[in-house]
Amino acid sequence: MQVPLYQAKAEFFRMLGHPVRIRVLEFLQHGPLAVRDLLADIEIEPSSLSQQLGVLRRAGIIVSTRQGSTVIYTLAGGDIADLLKAARRILTELLAGQYAILTESPAGTGASAGPVPAGKES
Repeated sequence: MQVPLYQAKAEFFRMLGHPVRIRVLEFLQHGPLAVRDLLADIEIEPSSLSQQLGVLRRAGIIVSTRQGSTVIYTLAGGDIADLLKAARRILTELLAGQYAILTESPAGTGASAGPVPAGKES
């Protein structure tokens, strides 16, 4: 039975929905890395990193190669790096818009639009 595209996309984004997986992908977009380097960069327990690498590998997002006793991971394709860059752009725009709304003054008052401390209300 064929899965609808919208459902496949939802499952794909759910698979990406873990902070450690995102960090791994962010590091790998700059080139292949050994597991020891990922451990040093991400600073989590080896078993936790191994579990998250397994999820990404089974999904076909990353691939591993062995060089002697060292396991090297790399992105399976450039589209993931493009997706991460697009997510950064989108989040930057959203956060900039939210910041602008939070810092704009109410019309004509010149005051900031922040909370008023108790006892200081006009």
